[in-house]
Amino acid sequence: MTVQRRNTRQRRLVLDAVRTLHDHPTAEEVFAEVRRHDDHVSRGTVYRNLALLAQDGSIQQLKTPGGSRFDDRCDAHAHLICTSCGSVCDLELPYDAMADAGAARATGFAHVTHYTFFEGLCPTCQ
Repeated sequence: MTVQRRNTRQRRLVLDAVRTLHDHPTAEEVFAEVRRHDDHVSRGTVYRNLALLAQDGSIQQLKTPGGSRFDDRCDAHAHLICTSCGSVCDLELPYDAMADAGAARATGFAHVTHYTFFEGLCPTCQ
């Protein structure tokens, strides 16, 4: 059963912030962007709405070594993380469904999916 949620003004501000900040922002960066438009929105409201938007598939939550980042792209794509500054960028590689099937066969897990992170030094940090 899918839970229908109201699309509140605050949720729209949070979604717009993630879409505006194309660099895979942290929750704090989203909070700062939302506060530029409405200084009455609390940190808790932003964090709660980020979780709801990720849960309903409007955005993607990336669990990176430095903490969660948020992506407005929800299609299957890889990411590249700078090991020096922590910046994250999209990487256009085809999704490997065979890896999912292989992991399922090897472990007995069901509904296996994956997301891929690569690490390296970004051009700025080189």
